[in-house]
Amino acid sequence: MAKRAYNRRTEEQRIAELEAKIEEIKQRKISRERKDSPVIKELPKIRRQLKKFSTIAMEHGRKDLANSAQLFLESLQRQAMEEPAKPKRGRKTAKAEG
Repeated sequence: MAKRAYNRRTEEQRIAELEAKIEEIKQRKISRERKDSPVIKELPKIRRQLKKFSTIAMEHGRKDLANSAQLFLESLQRQAMEEPAKPKRGRKTAKAEG
């Protein structure tokens, strides 16, 4: 049996891997601190329900409804990954002169 060749990682490679891990941990911390995290925690429930609905729709010949549910789910997941937008301040109404 031939002896196995090992490649040692250089210091730069090890540092790059550790920096990537640090960045990943920072991202997890930020996602936990989001103000909309209760909403994010409910996503798996709605994902299950929409997938169940989509399956039932396909079984009963309603591909249009199944596709709509799947597209809606993809849209929700994409929007959930984004940072919530800060609300804009409304217009100030002009006071009626009397």
